[in-house]
Formats: sequence, structure tokens, C-alpha cells
Amino acid sequence: MSNIGSYDKRAKNFDWNIAEKELDYKDGDLINIGWYCSDRICEMGKADKMALIWEGHAGKAKKYTYNDIRLTSNTIGDFLRGLGIKAEDRVCLFMDKIPELYLGFLGILKIGAIAQPLFSAFGDESLFVRLDNAQTRAIITQKKHVSKIRKIIDKMPYLEFIIVVDHDPSKPLQEREIAFNLEETPNVENIEIHPTKAESPSVLHYTSGTTGQPKGVKHVHYSLISQYLTTKWVLDLREDDVYWCTADPGWVTGTSYGIIGPFSLGVTQCVLDAGFSADNWYRFIEQYRVTVWYSAPTAIRSLMKAGDDVVKKYDLSSLRHLASVGEPLNSEAVIWSEKVFGKPFYDTYWQTETGSIMISNFPGMKVKPGSMGLAFPGIDSCVVDVNTYEPIKETGKVGLIAFRPGWPAMMRTYWRNEEVYNKKFQNGWYIPGDRSSIDNEGYFWFVGRDDDVINTGGHLVSPFEVESALLEHEAVAESAVVSKPDFVNMEVVKAFVNLKPGFEPSKELDLKIMNFVRKKLSPLAMPQEIEFVDSLPKTRSGKIMRRILHAKEWGEEIGDTSTLEDD
Repeated sequence: MSNIGSYDKRAKNFDWNIAEKELDYKDGDLINIGWYCSDRICEMGKADKMALIWEGHAGKAKKYTYNDIRLTSNTIGDFLRGLGIKAEDRVCLFMDKIPELYLGFLGILKIGAIAQPLFSAFGDESLFVRLDNAQTRAIITQKKHVSKIRKIIDKMPYLEFIIVVDHDPSKPLQEREIAFNLEETPNVENIEIHPTKAESPSVLHYTSGTTGQPKGVKHVHYSLISQYLTTKWVLDLREDDVYWCTADPGWVTGTSYGIIGPFSLGVTQCVLDAGFSADNWYRFIEQYRVTVWYSAPTAIRSLMKAGDDVVKKYDLSSLRHLASVGEPLNSEAVIWSEKVFGKPFYDTYWQTETGSIMISNFPGMKVKPGSMGLAFPGIDSCVVDVNTYEPIKETGKVGLIAFRPGWPAMMRTYWRNEEVYNKKFQNGWYIPGDRSSIDNEGYFWFVGRDDDVINTGGHLVSPFEVESALLEHEAVAESAVVSKPDFVNMEVVKAFVNLKPGFEPSKELDLKIMNFVRKKLSPLAMPQEIEFVDSLPKTRSGKIMRRILHAKEWGEEIGDTSTLEDD
């Protein structure tokens, strides 16, 4: 039996008070995520339970119990407080997926400061834009990244402290830099936890839209209520699980479900800080007997590309539940995972602004490959008309996904950008900016971003749907679909295709793929042009950046490319 049990019963009788009771929280109480994810677990008698198993390059490993997590986060919090860091000061975490990133996140929250995790592959200009918007007071980083900060330090008088966790003592520290070695610093047994309340700010995540500067999404400590319960019911984490979330905490999945969710449940989780390879990932699952695995469609497709034979080299029998996040999960990936792992990946839908999972395929429920699933209990959701923002009653008709505001993990604002924040709400709904339809059983079916949908001759074509069809062709490894200008139809479909090994671009293959899609979907959805490419532009978190390809086709400015993996 899964944690959620009967979805229908949960949805019928739902109240967020379920999570509040389990966390022993009452309205008006103090609530501090850092304390809940460490001290509370120790007070429950799990101090000696393994909390974090970390493996870096070359197989170097470190292990931390929940008491270790408590002590090390205390130590980091005490160090920051000793520097004069106060409640609501922004403290940036700019590191690879090393233990200090996870421990520092909790330490920052314990003293009431705001954690600002940023992806360590950002360049100096991308870093500056985000630090400048937040007016960040301190940054915790590694020696390999400190040179980026030095390039922009003169433009940031507000950045008082650059804390280097692995400083080489043979080299001099520069302006505002401080060495801090966690392993050489005496543990702090007790620390005064800042008395944060439900609406006290906790995390500032930056998200890039299709236009404008990155936006700082502000979350609060009460988000724990959503993150705890969605982790329990969607990811189905249990007492004896070993959990692996492959997301980097520089992105919201890596904090909501790579730190807060599992630690608040007192679960053992493992982290692999090494480059992707199918062999290494499967070896990691086998070695640590991973039971619950939360990953991304891009990674799943990369594993598919590596082939089925590599799977057979490893014992993956420990896997109990698989889930996916970050972009729509193609139906063929679900079918493939059932074939090679004996169980499907369960798609989950949410975004930085929602803070927690909003629509999902739940353990035990019927999975419809390609569907996003059902709304999480307690989430009032629908699709609304793109012009009136009124709910669409007609089954299968495409509209904008909409959520009624009020769930605990919903963002509270865009940092210093209330105007753009307010535009996300229309007619009493929060509008994420994605299009979907809903079938007769309440399942959501993703169509595309509101600005990605292709209108060809008045007919809406989903890039995701065409991409899914393309991926079913034997020659296609990856694909991205955008619109291109057309005199008659305004827009037609163009596909960028990366071929599998053993296939070469040719006019004959071009026509075969076009006809394959035409037969599978419709003549309207058939690509009018296929461009074969060696690689597709992706963010460092693995999402294909269709807007880069779209901009090139339409002769538009490409815009911010700071999150490109090869930028």
C-alpha cells in the first residue's frame, strides 16, 4: 500500500492540517525548516540514522547521520551569525553538489537568513545579475568558482563576505574572502534557532523566463507543509528507503525534494556529484541500493540512448518507485522504463513558483503514458480560456493551466518585482504559463508553454506531441520542435533532430521521418522541415531551450543564454 492510499478518499477529505498534525505544527507556532530537517528528526530518536550519503568524483564518499546534519548545520549557522549575518540577509550558496551545499542550506535557514542557491556553472555575468537583484550579503563557494566572484566584486559593495570552504592555505585570500573549513571547525552542539514564523522568508530561487531578467522567487518557511506532504504521497518515501534525487540544489527540485522533503521525513538520501554516464548512474543505484529515484526526462532519454544492454550489467532490483520532473515525460520513456526496470517513471508537474508538486501520477494509480496525471489533493486546478481566464468545461479542449492560490509552498512574490508577480494572477487564478487539456477522468495532458504552441492555419500543434512522435522513430535520439514562418499558414512545424549512432542525415531519411509523424499524428503536425543537428541547446539542468531555436527561425534576439550547458 502506498503512502497516499486511495487518491479519491484523500482528495475528498483533504486539508493541509494533515501535514501540520504530522509535523506537530499549529497555526501561529514557530516553524523553521532548518530545525525541522535536523533537530526534530534527532528528537524523534533518529539521531544515529543515516541522513546523507555523498559520493564525489573518483568515488570519494562521505556519510552523515541526522546528528551530523544537526551539528554541521549548527556550525555553519553559528559561523555566519558570528560574521554578523542577520535574519533575512541573503546568503548565496554557489557550489557544486558537495556536502557543504546541503548542510549550508539548513544552517542559513536556522539563523533566519534567506538561502539563495545558484547553479555553480553560472558565469560571472549571470552570477552578478542574480546577486545584484538580491543584494546578497554573503556567498559560500569553492576555490574553483571564486575567480568568477573576483571578476565582479567591484560592482557589489553589498557583498561583504566571500566564504571559501576549501581554501588552499598556501595561496593568499583576496578582498572580502574568508576561509572556512567545516571539517576543521569544532562542531557547535547548540545554536539558538531564529524564531521564524510561517510567512518568514526562507529561500530565494531564480528562474529565467522567455523574456526579461531572471526573477527571484521568494518562498517562506511554511512551504515545508506542502513539501513534506507531497514528498510523502507522490514520491512515496518511507522509513527504510534510500532516496536519490538527481537534481542540483541550484534549481528548486534540488531544494524542495533534494533537501527539505527527504530530510523532513527523516529518510536516507544519497547524492552523486559526478558527470553523467549510464554506467555510473546504474552502478550508483546498485551500490547504495537506491529504492526511490527522482530524475528528469532528459536524463531518462539519455539512458534510453545508451541502450538496454547496459542496464543488464547491474542489479537494480532495489528500485521501488521512479518519478520524473522538469519537463513533460514522453510516453515512450514511460513504456521503456517499464520494459527495462519493470516499473514506469511517474511524471510530476510543478515549477519554481509553485514550490511543490501540483499535478502528478501517484503511486498505485493508473498511469496513462504521456499524461501529467491528476492534481494533488487540496489543489484547486483547471484549464482556463486564454482570453477570458474562465474555466473550460469542455473535455479535451486546450487552455491554460490554472491553480487557485493558497497552497503553502506558493511563491510569495518575485523579489523586487511585484508588478510582474501580480501579472501571474488572472481572474482569481495563478497562471503558470503552460497549456493543457483535461480528459474525462481528470488527467491533465500537457500541450506546451503558452509561447511555444504552434498555430498553423488556425490549428494548435503541441511541440511536445510532435517531439514525442519523433522520438518513437528508430533513428531519432533527441528532438526539438518549433514554429517557422509560413506565408499561407502563418506558422508551420520545424523539427531539429539529433540522430542515434548508425544513422546518417539524408533526404530519404528526412522524408521517412516526416511521413512517420504524419501517419502518427496528422498532416498539420508533420514537420515541414527537418534540420539534422549534432546537439540541441539545453540548460545546464537539462531542459531543451526551444526559444533559442525559435528565435533563430524568426530572426529574433536570442536573449539570455546564461543557463545554456555549453555557454
